[in-house]
Amino acid sequence: MTAGEQVFASIRLVLLGAVAVLQLGLSLPPLLAYEHGPGASVAFVVLALVPLVCAGWITRRRPLPRVVVAGGVVAVLGASVLATAALPADGHFGAAHWSFGLVGWHLLMLLADRVPALLAAFGAHLAAGIAQFVLAGPPDRVSIGAAGVVVLGVTSFQLGVLLLARVLLRTARQAAELAAEQERAATRAALAEQWAQDLRAGFAGGLGTTLPLLADLADGVLDPRAEDTRRRCAFAATQLRRLFAEHDEVPDPLVHEVAACVDVAERRGLSVSLAVSGSVVPVPTEVRRELTGPVASALSAARRRARVSLLRTDGEVRLAVIADAAPEAGPGPATGTGTDPEVDPKVDPGVDGVSGRVDVRSDTYGGQTRMEARWRTS
Repeated sequence: MTAGEQVFASIRLVLLGAVAVLQLGLSLPPLLAYEHGPGASVAFVVLALVPLVCAGWITRRRPLPRVVVAGGVVAVLGASVLATAALPADGHFGAAHWSFGLVGWHLLMLLADRVPALLAAFGAHLAAGIAQFVLAGPPDRVSIGAAGVVVLGVTSFQLGVLLLARVLLRTARQAAELAAEQERAATRAALAEQWAQDLRAGFAGGLGTTLPLLADLADGVLDPRAEDTRRRCAFAATQLRRLFAEHDEVPDPLVHEVAACVDVAERRGLSVSLAVSGSVVPVPTEVRRELTGPVASALSAARRRARVSLLRTDGEVRLAVIADAAPEAGPGPATGTGTDPEVDPKVDPGVDGVSGRVDVRSDTYGGQTRMEARWRTS
């Protein structure tokens, strides 16, 4: 239920109680005290039935159906004409005219959320009452003045209630909009905080391989001229470059991260070709890390040239690298999943590995090493 519907539901509930009190407490005594025509009792019963019919929706705080509203307005206006016609002589807009003020509250209850229709109904009710007042006999100046006071007093009070309802509605809508904006702001702040935490965690993982390497270089533990040291530096640079690319807003994140790995290799002087086939497939961030891990490892171990191919279908994503890396003994990322940033970038050919999500294969033929990471989308 919207803020406007809640306000009108509460207003209708209050007006329902007001109609019941006014009809029984203020309208019934004049009906019994003055002589009226036979139509007065019928009008009173009709006016009593309208809130009784509407009470089922109003007490459950539900909007009134259009059919009920239209039927109620017609019944109320008809009862008003009938009750006015049954007034005793000189009873218009006087103590015996019990229906005039009561009908306005019925109309408010029915049309509080339909202001144009409510004003039109008010106008019809007022026009009918004045017409019957004039047709009952030529009124004198005193009668006209008394009628004007009654009309002005009743209608101004009822229109004041309508104005109050509109003010409450506007206030409720402003409060609802403010609450929604505060909730959106809190959501944005929570998402930004989560994104910052993920970013810090990702960079911390990437720096986990870089900082020890830099410390060993600074302490002289590693020789910068050694092939293994250069390979470790190339692997760390590739991992960091892929990590930066991971947080870029791009249409195809996987290709963007693979291209970042290729870019680092080309800056080292390698001749690298990249072939991409298939349309964009949504790949979770963790899976992209596992897929690009073997790429970073193979490119960091390559000597002169490498070829990277990415194949995407409805059923799987395959990322393969063929490089002219020389086979070396020792553990390497081909045996793992590509998610651990502290993996030694040496390529260990002929060893296969399977993670919970990505299947990694590595083989060597002559001087060519081939690594492939495969992820099934379903």
